[in-house]
Amino acid sequence: MTPRLDLIGIVTADMAASLAFYRRLGLDIPATADGEPHVEFAGPQGVRLAWDTEETIRSFDADWTAPAHGTGRVALAFLCDSPAEVDKLYGELTDAGYPGRRAPWDAPWGQRYAVVHDPDGNTVDLFAAN
Repeated sequence: MTPRLDLIGIVTADMAASLAFYRRLGLDIPATADGEPHVEFAGPQGVRLAWDTEETIRSFDADWTAPAHGTGRVALAFLCDSPAEVDKLYGELTDAGYPGRRAPWDAPWGQRYAVVHDPDGNTVDLFAAN
């Protein structure tokens, strides 16, 4: 059997804040999940996105330490329907207080692109065909 991508995991310092960010990106995550130590979202293509609190990670890896804020090594990319949606969503997220890393621009590879950070400093790209 060939391994297949099944889950992308995010370790969060604040579950409610992280889930609120991803809800703004359109993920249907119930509000009752805000207080849970582990949350999963199953996407339409079958790939799951999961969140674990730092305490959950330390429960099975006592030596784990959180990386410095904004030094994540994983980026999530969300396909938008149009360049205008990239601009709109970037504005909504930054207006809500999420840090913008790079304002929308027309990338040389033919996409409208923008970059924000989630509450834990993970990079989240927003893009659409130009």
